[in-house]
Amino acid sequence: MTDETFIENRTFDEIRIGDTASVSRTLSEKDIQLFALVSGDVNPAHLDANFAQTDFFQRIIAHGMWGGGLISAVLGTELPGPGTIYLGQSLRFTRPVDIGDVITASVTVTEKKPEGCILILDCRCVNQNGETVIAGQAEVRAPSEKVRRPRLTLPDVRVATHDGYRRLIEQTQDGEPIATAVAHPCSAAALAAAVDAAETRLIVPILVGPEKRIRAAAEEAGKDISGYRLVPADHSHDAAAKAVALVRSGEAKLLMKGSLHTDELMGAVISAATGLRTERRISHAYVMDVPGHPTPLIITDAAINIAPSLKEKADIIRNAIDLAHVIGIAAPKVAILSAVETVNPDLPSTLDAAALCKMADRGQISGGILDGPLAFDNAISEAAAREKGIVSPVAGKAEILVVPNLEAGNMLAKQLTFLGGADAAGVVLGARVPIILTSRADSERTRLASCAIAALLARAAPKAAPGLPQASV
Repeated sequence: MTDETFIENRTFDEIRIGDTASVSRTLSEKDIQLFALVSGDVNPAHLDANFAQTDFFQRIIAHGMWGGGLISAVLGTELPGPGTIYLGQSLRFTRPVDIGDVITASVTVTEKKPEGCILILDCRCVNQNGETVIAGQAEVRAPSEKVRRPRLTLPDVRVATHDGYRRLIEQTQDGEPIATAVAHPCSAAALAAAVDAAETRLIVPILVGPEKRIRAAAEEAGKDISGYRLVPADHSHDAAAKAVALVRSGEAKLLMKGSLHTDELMGAVISAATGLRTERRISHAYVMDVPGHPTPLIITDAAINIAPSLKEKADIIRNAIDLAHVIGIAAPKVAILSAVETVNPDLPSTLDAAALCKMADRGQISGGILDGPLAFDNAISEAAAREKGIVSPVAGKAEILVVPNLEAGNMLAKQLTFLGGADAAGVVLGARVPIILTSRADSERTRLASCAIAALLARAAPKAAPGLPQASV
């Protein structure tokens, strides 16, 4: 029997012609992504399902050298094993390797050359159906000394893909880009965000702000703005007011933050006389694309409501449920977070959670499945929920995370972003139109996702159910 905790070679003198060894591996999408990352081979035939459908095999297939890597693994770990020096390799690729294929790579010694301890080995990769996918021949220098060492544990590598955002952007491509008032795009980053979204056919920007500064930002960003309307404004406050006015007049269907402070823009939005308020509480939501998590996570509210009351939390949840419906979650699972999963009178957030769940039971909050209080771990981890003995349709499967206050939400979103490799697309809900909030730290992908979410919300607004709050002035 082989001790799997150790790796041991076979020296040149121990090896006989006809000796063979093999390893097997099931190809996963992660394997393809990791190989592309290490090799730099980003051929869309291996990574882009839409492109692959138009290519020769009409599906995503593995890089050919992924199978070649399996042959190298047999030579380096099994036969001859540690101490082997690769001298040459020929390969012929006879069949594609698909995701889910079980590939067995084997090597067989066909010739020994004592001078230099040289081995010639027949190499073959075979799929689960017994079909040869790769064939070839290797030449190696076999070790002359015995090596036996503990088998190293490989690191846990996670591929930070953001397919969720790609799918969101793809959802918008069938519709027309939406007129969007961009308030004070006077930095290169803010200006580029608006133009990039326009070039992706998400929005048609109306640039509102000091003309000289906007043109200077465009020049710095290397963007051509000659095709876009420019509305002059004296300063950032004036730009916010004029951008909101464009929305009120119907000339714009979306509002987008430029390089002004969020408070300046939101001050114009909530103005009693000229703003965009409705009877619904305005709130912010992050749609988080978290690597390794199967679905988007909506975190709310992490940017606007500092310490929301029970009534305000009810509106925050309603807004988030509406957002979830628009991005394709029919019955979102809503976890109302606290530090614990039991009601504790000394923790007001647990009392709010219990009351919100009862409001849902009475039909005051509809469209989603609510549970709380739940701690973060048992909201997103089924294993953690089982450990605590929590039986709930939400625990471990939450799609909306309702935080007790802005501080908790802001810290949670930034921890996922900066430690977990997540992207956080932000949008403001509950106003007459969706409001796109971007940050200087956002990647281009995140900015486009924020615009895509807002565009989907804007297109869904005419289909909203009767009885939704109308604008109040």
